Amino acid sequence: MTLNISVIGTGYLGATHAACMAELGFDVIGVDVDPEKIDSLSRGDLPFHEPGLPELIRKHVDSGRLRFTTDMGEVGAWADVHFIAVGTPQLPGGTGADMTYVDAATTSLAQAITKDRALIVGKSTVPVGTAARLYDLVKAEKNDDVDLSLAWNPEFLREGFAVKDTVEPDRLVVGTRHEADEQLLREVYAEALDRSTPWVSTDFETAELVKVAANAFLATKISFINAFSEVTETVGGDIATLADAIGFDERIGRKFLNAGVGFGGGCLPKDIRALQTRVGELGLDHTMRFLNEMDHINLRRRDRVISLAEEILGGDYAGTDENHSAVEGKRIAVLGITFKPLSDDVRDSPGLDIAGRLYNAGADVSVYDPQGNANAAKRFPRLGYVDSMTEAARGADLVVLTTEWNEFKQLAPADLNEVVAKRQFIDARNVLPAPEWEQAGWTIAQLGRKFD
Repeated sequence: MTLNISVIGTGYLGATHAACMAELGFDVIGVDVDPEKIDSLSRGDLPFHEPGLPELIRKHVDSGRLRFTTDMGEVGAWADVHFIAVGTPQLPGGTGADMTYVDAATTSLAQAITKDRALIVGKSTVPVGTAARLYDLVKAEKNDDVDLSLAWNPEFLREGFAVKDTVEPDRLVVGTRHEADEQLLREVYAEALDRSTPWVSTDFETAELVKVAANAFLATKISFINAFSEVTETVGGDIATLADAIGFDERIGRKFLNAGVGFGGGCLPKDIRALQTRVGELGLDHTMRFLNEMDHINLRRRDRVISLAEEILGGDYAGTDENHSAVEGKRIAVLGITFKPLSDDVRDSPGLDIAGRLYNAGADVSVYDPQGNANAAKRFPRLGYVDSMTEAARGADLVVLTTEWNEFKQLAPADLNEVVAKRQFIDARNVLPAPEWEQAGWTIAQLGRKFD
C-alpha cells in the first residue's frame, strides 16, 4: 500500500517534516490554519532560516508530491498517517508547556478523518502523560466507522541540520499501544531502517520522556562546563583545555562541553522548565531540583559578560553608584544575535539578552548577525542593526562575540584593527586564539579564562 501523509502544523518542525517525508517518496499535505503561511510555503518561501529546506520544499511542490492546505476535511479524507507538529510554547511565567494547539489540532483532526483506518502520530514535545490523554480524546472524538489510533514519535532536530536529522536520523523512537501502529510507522521509516537506524519501540510515557530527557542531559553538560568556567575565571586555568582533558574519557565525551555564554533557543530552556513543572505536578519536586540550578548557571553566564564589559570599560559591575554604568555612552558592537549559528532563531538568545541589557545601561549598541537581525529587530527594535561585521565594529569601544558563526570564528585582529576606536574584545563563546589577539595589542576577555 502506498501511504499518504499529512503534517498538521507548518512551523519549523512541521514544514521540515513535510518536506522530508516527500523526499522519502511519500505524497504529503501540510496543514495550517494560517492562509498566508500556506500561500508562502506553496511558493517555497519560509518565514525562518534552515539550510537546504527552501530548496527541498520547492523541489517537491514543483513535482506535485508536496502541497499545503487549510482544509482539514480534505486531509481527513485523504491521508493514512497524520503527524501532529504544532507548537507547545512556554506558558506565561516561565512554567509548563501550553497544550492549547496540540489539543485543538488533535481534536479537529480526529473529527475530520473519514478513511476506514488512520493513525495520528504526535511529534510535538509535550509533558509526560499527554499521549495517553490524547489517545482517549481521539477515541472519543472519532467517527464511529473509522479505525483510528494514536502513536508518539518525538523529534530530535538540531536547528541548522534539520533536514539531515529527519532524512537520516540517528535513532527513531515510537511509543504505541498496538502492534499494527508500530508496523505502520515501520513502513513510513523503511528507508532509515534499511540503513540500520536504531529503532526504539516503547510505551507512550517513555517516548514522551526521551526528548525532554535528552535535552535536559545536554543542558546539564553545558551547565556543568560553564560552572567550572566560573572556577577557572576565579583561580586561573584554561576551561577549553580542561574540557578537552575530561572529554577524552569515553564515559564523558567532548561534545557539548564548550564553555561560553550558555544555551538558549526554543527548546532547551523551555523544555527543562516544562519538565520541572511537570515533575512538580507529579509530586516529584525533589527529583529534578538540579534543573533549577542549571537554569541559574546558564543565566549567570550572561551576567558575567555584562560584568566584563563594565570592567573593561572602566567600571565595577557591583559598584556603589547604582545610577551610573561604565558602559553608558560607549559604543559596543555585538557579533551574533541568534542563540546558535546556522539559524535565525532569537528566542531566549543570550546574545540578544546581553545586547538589550547593554543598551538599557546606556550603551550605543550596534548588532550584526548573518541571519538573525530581522527577527531580533522585531523583539528589540531599539538596537542598531547593521549589515556587516565591519560596520558593527566601526568606532566601537568594545566588541562582544556572542554567537559562534564561522564568520566570527575565522576573525583575525587585522580585520578590525583599523576599524574600532579601542582594541577591546569579549569572546563570550571562547572561540578565538587569545594570544594572537593580545600580541596584536588587544585586550581580550574569554569566559573560562582569568581576566585581570
